[in-house]
Amino acid sequence: MLELVPGRVSLSDLESIYRNAAPYRFSDLAYTAIATGCSTLADRIDAGDVIYGVNTGFGKLASVRIPPDKLALLQRNLVYSHAAGTGPVLPERIVRLMIALKGISLGRGASGVRPILVETLSRLAEADILPVIPSQGSVGASGDLAPLAHLAAPLIGEGDVVYRGTRMPAAQALQRAGIEPIELQAKEGLALLNGTQASTALALAGLFDAWHLAIASLTTTALSVDAAMGSSAPFHDEIHQLRGHRGQIDSARRLRELLAGSEIRRSHVTGDERVQDPYCLRCAPQVIGACIDQIKYAARTLETEANAATDNPLVLSDGEIVSGGNFHAEPVALAADQIAIAISEIGAISQRRIAMLVDPALNFGLPAFLAPNPGLTSGLMIAEVTSAALMSENKSLSNPRSVDSTPTSANQEDHVSMACHAARRLTEMTENLGGILAIETMCAVQGIELRAPLATSAALSRVIGRVRDQISPYRDDRIISSDIATMKSLVQTGALLCEAQAETTRMELGS
Repeated sequence: MLELVPGRVSLSDLESIYRNAAPYRFSDLAYTAIATGCSTLADRIDAGDVIYGVNTGFGKLASVRIPPDKLALLQRNLVYSHAAGTGPVLPERIVRLMIALKGISLGRGASGVRPILVETLSRLAEADILPVIPSQGSVGASGDLAPLAHLAAPLIGEGDVVYRGTRMPAAQALQRAGIEPIELQAKEGLALLNGTQASTALALAGLFDAWHLAIASLTTTALSVDAAMGSSAPFHDEIHQLRGHRGQIDSARRLRELLAGSEIRRSHVTGDERVQDPYCLRCAPQVIGACIDQIKYAARTLETEANAATDNPLVLSDGEIVSGGNFHAEPVALAADQIAIAISEIGAISQRRIAMLVDPALNFGLPAFLAPNPGLTSGLMIAEVTSAALMSENKSLSNPRSVDSTPTSANQEDHVSMACHAARRLTEMTENLGGILAIETMCAVQGIELRAPLATSAALSRVIGRVRDQISPYRDDRIISSDIATMKSLVQTGALLCEAQAETTRMELGS
């Protein structure tokens, strides 16, 4: 079981929760910090202090004072009124990650909530009770208010959940699991609703998938280099050391490792009439490496955000309770936009390699569209068209969301981040990128096999073996949509990466 220490939770831990529903518990240190913050808030309420969102209204209604006997009702009403989401519901593994992220944020001890609130939140995940959360409704300003209200509602026995795969009212699921609904106390509703946990969970999901696809694209690039009888000279280490970008250096190294020992490469070291390869091959380390650096930069931002206290007001270490703006999700929006651009660029250069491989004017002796009998058969002609469609979709989706803003809540929240849908669109983009890389793999493997009896490297031969375990070579035309789906699964699950890993230096997201 993972022990989560808020403020020090790693990307690896978060990915385990996202991908594998890894069980976790919060550290004793976290519960001590939570109890201290709760005690501080209680003392300030007892002293008669006026504290935003604790004994006042919210947003534009902050000037309205709430009497002591209405503080619990205030928090309950907040959850009711803000559960205003719409659209398709979020996937269960996103919801599971949201629950963990909310617990991490509250676990910093700056929110003033009771330990039982975090304990109950954790018990929901442990019991596989996952709130039904509509995906639309957040502008990423005062936190992801609507999604987090739907996350909070089951804690008080309201809203719908999915319990062990079945959708039902939250009260029914809590009863079956033996979990008592809680009565929210001062500030607890606000602490649950303020925060960036929906945006951050979606952005982390996009980050994790984008990272694995970025590394997989180096394998598809190497396959394409050999299929096109491209040169490995542009991957010489000193070229990349002279520029100095880490992602570029690492990408070139991996390409060298993947291509090492290729008979195809050795066969045209001399006597090749071509002077230089097209940029989709020659500049692959520069392009993919830059995207990897961008993804890793976004990863650092999102790891920080995942560990942050992002509600409002916050209980500070000196006992002061101060209103600020940590709920504004601008860092998440910018990180999501960075990831989106990287996804789009990796797909764009991959698609150009596909186009090169099917074009007899560019593929150095391979048949048109990689068809054994061009004319009678069309080969991978329309697979290339599909890759172009996916690439174009991603180009449109990569347009930045963080530059948009609109005032809300009677101009009280006059600048917003749009982080939630900036992050949400990453799922669609990684799906598209998976499809592009799948088609590149299909084309490149077909091209390498057409170079027989020359053989590729040992590393790439293992990759080809794994591909041919799943789909057969293209000797006659057939419906290939199922082949694309099969290859997409291999790319997305990391199966191709595992085949190449033994010959290559490991590349880590958190390094």
